[in-house]
Amino acid sequence: MIAVAAPSALLNAGPGWGVRLVGIAVVVTFMVSYALFRDWERFGPLLLRHPTLLAADTLFGALLLVSAGPDTTLAYVSVCTPLLAGLIYGWRGAAVFASLQGVILLLVHATLDNPHTEPAETLILPGLCVIAGAVGSSLRKLMLHLGEATRALAAVRARLAVTEAVDAERARLAREMHDSVAKTLHGVALAADGLACSAGAARMDPALVKRQAELVARSARRAAAESRELLTDLRREGEPGREVDVLAELADAVRAFRARCGAPVTYSRTDEGGGGGRLPSVPPAVARQLLSITEEAMENAHRHARAARVDVRAGVRCGVLTVGVRDDGTGLPGLPAAPDLDRLRRSGHFGLVGMAERAASVGARVSFGRGERGRGTEVRVEWPLASRRTEAGHDR
Repeated sequence: MIAVAAPSALLNAGPGWGVRLVGIAVVVTFMVSYALFRDWERFGPLLLRHPTLLAADTLFGALLLVSAGPDTTLAYVSVCTPLLAGLIYGWRGAAVFASLQGVILLLVHATLDNPHTEPAETLILPGLCVIAGAVGSSLRKLMLHLGEATRALAAVRARLAVTEAVDAERARLAREMHDSVAKTLHGVALAADGLACSAGAARMDPALVKRQAELVARSARRAAAESRELLTDLRREGEPGREVDVLAELADAVRAFRARCGAPVTYSRTDEGGGGGRLPSVPPAVARQLLSITEEAMENAHRHARAARVDVRAGVRCGVLTVGVRDDGTGLPGLPAAPDLDRLRRSGHFGLVGMAERAASVGARVSFGRGERGRGTEVRVEWPLASRRTEAGHDR
């Protein structure tokens, strides 16, 4: 509107200094308005602290209005001043600037060469200034209430996020303890019970007591080592930029499990093209969850399913990293292929619940099924390699 009204203001201005002043007013008013429009976040607080800046802008606009006349489009732009004042300064600022703008408009009408205008035409723009100031003040109150409601909602969401984060961390620590230290400590308790029975027997066998004491000591050292390993892994997950060759880690985990438990566990690669390629490294969080699921499946097959053979297979096919643990044990009757966490919790399969939660935490999918020829159980985990960049971004 300032640009459109500028030619009329320059043509109606007097020669010499009149044209210069009007030209300066056009440039200053246009640039100030453009600066406020473009960088409101920077200039808005400045205008809020110094109302004289808006008053100076109003006076420059009045110079244009006197030169262009109240019948140009610039006259309607003047209504925006009390609207802006109401938004920034409230009803007091709206009243001051509506009065100032109304006086300016009345003075402009008084300076006309042909002042024969109806009173209604003279008062319409000052009246619009008053209305605009009231609208700006009302919008300010509405926005303040909306801001308070938004802050309250943000606070509630933050509290909910903290609660969810705490619950997720508790569930994660419960899974970690269940899959490592808790099982070893249970073994320590059983070994200690056996030692107590042997020591309290009527005819104590020193060799048996010694073997049982050595078993308790080994189990206790194993629990301490698992605790240190758990703490180390939890701290290592936060290291940015670190990635893991998960297939090599799986091979090491199978060898360690076979040596520790004496279970007949085999490991093989099922990559495309015969397994000769090397899998791109994955983030530590993903590798840890896949390893924990595999170890839990091997532990279940060895302890609960009484399996004579356990096969671990891992590889990449069609852009999906797949890890499968298959045994020929007794199996789990009524186990659904798609994990139902509530049903698993009710039935007491907390290890399976931990597997499903671990897979979901890294965007993987876990399924349970029968082994070969309908015997045993197969646990299958699939993680799309397309999630690698997302996980890496989360680690960073």
